[in-house]
Amino acid sequence: MIDPFGRKITYLRVSVTDRCDLRCVYCMAEDMSFLPKRDLLTLEELERLCAAFIRLGTTKLRITGGEPLVRRDVMRLFGALGSRIGQGLEELTVTTNGTQLARHAEALAASGVKRINVSLDTLDPARFTRMTRWGRIEQTLDGIFAAKAAGLAVKINAVAMKGVNEDEFDAMLAWCGEHGFDLCLIETMPMGDISGDRTDQYLPLSIVRARLRKTWTLQDTDYRTGGPARYFDVAETGRRIGFITPMTHNFCESCNRVRLTCTGTLYMCLGQEDSADFRTLLRAGATDAALEAAIQEAIARKPKGHDFIIDRRHDKPAVPRHMSVTGG
Repeated sequence: MIDPFGRKITYLRVSVTDRCDLRCVYCMAEDMSFLPKRDLLTLEELERLCAAFIRLGTTKLRITGGEPLVRRDVMRLFGALGSRIGQGLEELTVTTNGTQLARHAEALAASGVKRINVSLDTLDPARFTRMTRWGRIEQTLDGIFAAKAAGLAVKINAVAMKGVNEDEFDAMLAWCGEHGFDLCLIETMPMGDISGDRTDQYLPLSIVRARLRKTWTLQDTDYRTGGPARYFDVAETGRRIGFITPMTHNFCESCNRVRLTCTGTLYMCLGQEDSADFRTLLRAGATDAALEAAIQEAIARKPKGHDFIIDRRHDKPAVPRHMSVTGG
């Protein structure tokens, strides 16, 4: 799959649910309304669509949500997709908030998952509860260490927010080094209608990196995971730190990914509204050839890049849909 700008599309992020058991302040409104079950693709429909992408050259699948591990029977999907590793698919991964990992980590490893991303924006228990609105950090930490015990490589994802958690990144980097985890910091993105002023939360990661260099030796590396993060080796810990910078330096020129929502809508760009509807096709009895043709047509419309600009005059997000809808 080659888009209009010559980029090879090999990475599909798949949201299996819009639901989550947390309400992180940068991701969801506190009183979220979730989709009825009939609107969601079944696990079988998700598998069939993923199989079509794999036939067309997708080599990496990331399962996301919402919180993917709250989807009932989701491990059946992991098992089915994991069986395709080595048959076109090279990697199956998952992004999770960690709350359900304690009971699913071993099954994920058995299905072929080798590494996971866990969202953890703070190590402070009280701050964690405030940022997630009702979460308990102990549950997420138990999940993280269950994943480590199951042999999964763990990367910690933290959204950097000015005046919220910017005082913690030295401690988080040290903690990740102690336990053998990589750390990835992410700039907050103007998506979804949530309470709070995003302009107050936005923290350029160029500033964060400069601050970290006062304590840590960050060395250039060629390490890549197929995603948008730029990584550095941390000499003092032997681990890595990554920076995802959609605002200060977009990574559109090398974009290799598209996103499928739990309703079967394909977004060719996270920061654009153009999409393709696959639920209607699937439920109309489309053949595999028709699905593949529709995928190719959608890829042919992939834009050059996103338009993440916060509307400071009207305090509006650049993209109205929540991150949890698109796939975190």
